[in-house]
Amino acid sequence: MLQRIGAHDVVPPRESGVAPLAVRGLTVAYHDRPVLRDVNWTAPSAGLIAICGPNGAGKSTFIKACLGLVPPLSGTVEIFGRSLARQRRLVGYVPQRESVDWDFPVSALDVVAMGRYAMIGWGRRVSKEHKEAARAALERVGMGAFADRQIGQLSGGQQQRVFLARALAQEAHLYFMDEPLAGVDAATEQAVLEVMRELDRQGRTVLCVHHDLQTVAQVFDHVLLLNTRVVAEGSTRTTLTEANLRATYGQRLLDPLVM
Repeated sequence: MLQRIGAHDVVPPRESGVAPLAVRGLTVAYHDRPVLRDVNWTAPSAGLIAICGPNGAGKSTFIKACLGLVPPLSGTVEIFGRSLARQRRLVGYVPQRESVDWDFPVSALDVVAMGRYAMIGWGRRVSKEHKEAARAALERVGMGAFADRQIGQLSGGQQQRVFLARALAQEAHLYFMDEPLAGVDAATEQAVLEVMRELDRQGRTVLCVHHDLQTVAQVFDHVLLLNTRVVAEGSTRTTLTEANLRATYGQRLLDPLVM
């Protein structure tokens, strides 16, 4: 049975067999330099998914192309079997902290409430109901006491939690997270992991750009190895082989990481 979310959006549950994300022939270039070449990939419906590869492999570009934030030269992206334009309401995004203007004069609660705009409607006031939902999302990541704090006054780990709360407030079914565990303290890392696992238990799909090969198998169920193109993909148990890692990272880059 399908769950109706809005007037135009219908979300198939995991049991329907419709992939949360299907990418076909995706090619992206910056200044005529290809960053992604003919990427074909279908995300599994269940389990946490890591996107791994060396610096400059196109990991963040892949996420941004799927979100429509950078234009592709060619290819298609489908969210639950339909175009992003028709399914945008179902997608949540946690960007890298370095990409955010932390001096912008808004509070943590304001940032999280932005995740409700698709439900509120642009230009409309944030109702009490949506503010309460935003506060609840902050509580889920341990940031309820900082709701009125200006975002620039928060620590790096706290800022990361606020953006995770914003994604939660969207009540999405497909989450893109760009290195949510990078450079955070142990408490924030644990909070992020708990939320990711909770989302998976709820039937949501979580894709994370992840840079630490030492922890991929401990945290994630599936992995996409990317270096401009798809090198390998599948369960972490069968995909994180030395051959696949060398093909992705290269001999010299991988040697310090081989366990």
